Amino acid sequence: MKNDKLQIIYEDKYLIIVNKPDHMLTISNDKERENTLYHKVYLYLKRKNKNNKIFIIHRLDYDTSGLVVFAKDIKTKTLLQEKWNEVTRKYLAIVNGKVEKNTGTIKSYLKETKTLLVYSSKDKDGQLAITNYRKVFEYNNLSLLEINLKTGRKNQIRVHMSDLGNLILGDKKYGFKTKETRMYLHAYYLKFNHPITNELVEFELDIPKSFLIKLGKM
Repeated sequence: MKNDKLQIIYEDKYLIIVNKPDHMLTISNDKERENTLYHKVYLYLKRKNKNNKIFIIHRLDYDTSGLVVFAKDIKTKTLLQEKWNEVTRKYLAIVNGKVEKNTGTIKSYLKETKTLLVYSSKDKDGQLAITNYRKVFEYNNLSLLEINLKTGRKNQIRVHMSDLGNLILGDKKYGFKTKETRMYLHAYYLKFNHPITNELVEFELDIPKSFLIKLGKM
């Protein structure tokens, strides 16, 4: 996405699904109000019809790219959010080092410090987080993983990859030191029952060009 151009993956009367670039907020914060995915989708819909509305279903981190779902009315938003844990959500991540197991599950309880750093705790009073992963490819001391979320906690994948001992490439927040132009985490796949029509819908993005370059595929 450059400037105000949206990469719309799907749109109907109830939903709009957009491919968010990395280095963009999903919604505004105290420092940034307009250069957000929410604001760009809002402007797009208002240009079509001034009465159009937009509601956020979920969000991706600033450094994460991929599929983000918005609702066009409060009923659709509520219905989809109520069943969000039933949505199949898959990510692609390039992590540092070779991952020992070809498949695995990471389970922990997540807490957050006063400085907003999420971490795994042994205490069960945190939020339960479950992450499944599958190794897809290895190259040059890097591993490409497909990650399937069973819960959707803040920074869940980033924390769990850190717990695994394989930081996401470019994840400076969790200690990755080498300079990278982006964090290599991409929300590439969604599957769920449409909240209004109940039709099973499925969306899949190609692997980003930057991932292919890093993995020696281009």
